[in-house]
Amino acid sequence: MRILVVEDERLLAEAIAEWLRDDAHAVDVALDGEAALDRLGVNDYDVVVLDRDLPKVHGDDVCREVVASESAARVLMLTAAAEIGDRVNGLSLGADDYLPKPFAFAELAARVQALGRRSRPAVPPVLRRAGIVLDPARRQVFRGDKYVLLSKKEFGLLTELLRADGAVVSAEHLLEKVWDENADPFTSAVRLTVLKLRRKLGEPAVIETLPGEGYRIP
Repeated sequence: MRILVVEDERLLAEAIAEWLRDDAHAVDVALDGEAALDRLGVNDYDVVVLDRDLPKVHGDDVCREVVASESAARVLMLTAAAEIGDRVNGLSLGADDYLPKPFAFAELAARVQALGRRSRPAVPPVLRRAGIVLDPARRQVFRGDKYVLLSKKEFGLLTELLRADGAVVSAEHLLEKVWDENADPFTSAVRLTVLKLRRKLGEPAVIETLPGEGYRIP
């Protein structure tokens, strides 16, 4: 998934981002509400992890903008305030979930994963196609009875191809969902990752390349 973390405490923001990247997500970071709105205007996010008390533009106003834009992005609101009234207020703004600080990173990651499933068309919890079995929760991939060890990017790319259920996935979409904002749009990263993924999955090859269109697992 493509995730935006909006948190003004830099160390916490980077810690959240790294935890989510370990789950093979593409993560961007904004340290204030204004920067968050700039990124939301450019990128298509599945989930926004949003601190409520932000400088420049308050987190409540960022949440309102996400809702008003009719974006598919789901909002997980973070706050140091743990009172029931604060949670109700946050949810009434349009946030999809609410997590008080301090929190366990594992719980945050699980909530993000759950929201991500709601932001896109429903798919089975375990993806299966062409003899490939991918379990996102356990980060495991098998082809037949053989375990396939993948890098984070390879895992993320294979997830997107399997989610497409046989449809063609463009290189632009893969770059959007698997890499973050630091990725060069003219890079050959997608093509090279597909080549490595094909090699690891073994024969017969299951990933098709459609020149000028993208990739698919038929």
